[in-house]
Amino acid sequence: MELRNFCQSCTMPIDQVDNRGTERDGSKSQLYCKYCYQEGEFVNPQMTLAEMRNIVRTQMRKLKISDTVTQQSLDMLPHLKRWHQPVEEHIW
Repeated sequence: MELRNFCQSCTMPIDQVDNRGTERDGSKSQLYCKYCYQEGEFVNPQMTLAEMRNIVRTQMRKLKISDTVTQQSLDMLPHLKRWHQPVEEHIW
C-alpha cells in the first residue's frame, strides 16, 4: 500500500481517516493528524519547528522506524504547510 497523505505538521501518514485531526465542525481534517490538530486548532500552537523535530525523532525511534526513513521525515518538516515560510517579495 502506497501512502500519499501526510500530516502537514509532523509527517504522520493520514491515509486512514482515523488518524486525521478534526475541524471545528467535527469533520476530519484533510491536512493534519489527530495528534497535531483538534477542533480546528493545533494542539500546541506555540510549538516550534525544533520542538517538532525532537518529537518526530523520539516517536519514530520508539516505533523502531529506520534511521533513513526518520531522516527523510525530518528533512520534510520545514516544507510542510505548518512550517513553510514563504519568501517575502520585495518591491524596489
